[in-house]
Amino acid sequence: MLRAYAYGELLPPRLAHADAHVADCPHCRSRLGDLGDRARTDTGWARLRAVMDVPQPGPVERALLRCGVPDHTARLIAATPALRRSWLIGATVTLLLTVAVARWGRADAAPLPFFVLAPALPVIGVAASFGPRSDPMYEMTLVAPVHGLRLLLVRTVAVVGTTAALVGAAAVAMPGPALRALGWLLPSLALTLITLALSARLDPAVAAGVTGGGWTLALVLTFGDGDSPLLSGTGQCAAAGAALAAGAVIALTRSSFDRGLPHA
Repeated sequence: MLRAYAYGELLPPRLAHADAHVADCPHCRSRLGDLGDRARTDTGWARLRAVMDVPQPGPVERALLRCGVPDHTARLIAATPALRRSWLIGATVTLLLTVAVARWGRADAAPLPFFVLAPALPVIGVAASFGPRSDPMYEMTLVAPVHGLRLLLVRTVAVVGTTAALVGAAAVAMPGPALRALGWLLPSLALTLITLALSARLDPAVAAGVTGGGWTLALVLTFGDGDSPLLSGTGQCAAAGAALAAGAVIALTRSSFDRGLPHA
């Protein structure tokens, strides 16, 4: 039975019984080591060690390493949830649906979904990239040889840059003047920085909900005839001022990010 088990020839239900017995029997485990194919076993262990001890970097991590980013920082950035393929595909599909609404929906209602989504999408991506509930390497970020605020900002730039490229491509496909479709840029920057500033005291998801919900409510209440004061020159100046104020708050509270982000 041990010989059949060693060579993978044992079939259920005897296989389950053998598994349970070998796990609790040192004598049978010792005999099993003598019966198995030693070369095959050594090859399997070598492959396992190669995967566990020296994991192969993914495309994002390799790109960061080529740009001169230290390996420990590159790994922490590459693990950002908002840089995963599933999140990027979801964001792309959402933007494509928004563009479809703009091109084939009613002309007076079409721009509103885009201007709600475009500034909020980077905020959602940033919120999904931090905190123990969403970041698979959250514990490592706390002990990594990188200041918490620096890692936070580096990850934010990576997320915002990727998301902005997607939203920018969608803005080009939007009907109407190109400059008008770029009105989301400054609000997006302001909302992202406000979310980071609030994250020093609130859970990132809660902070994103506050900023994104506030932006959506304000835009819906002021939107009419395909435009809103929030997208005008005055609104853009206000967004720039809010971004500067949020940046100042982040600088003043930078020590709190070294202790980890708060979570609910």
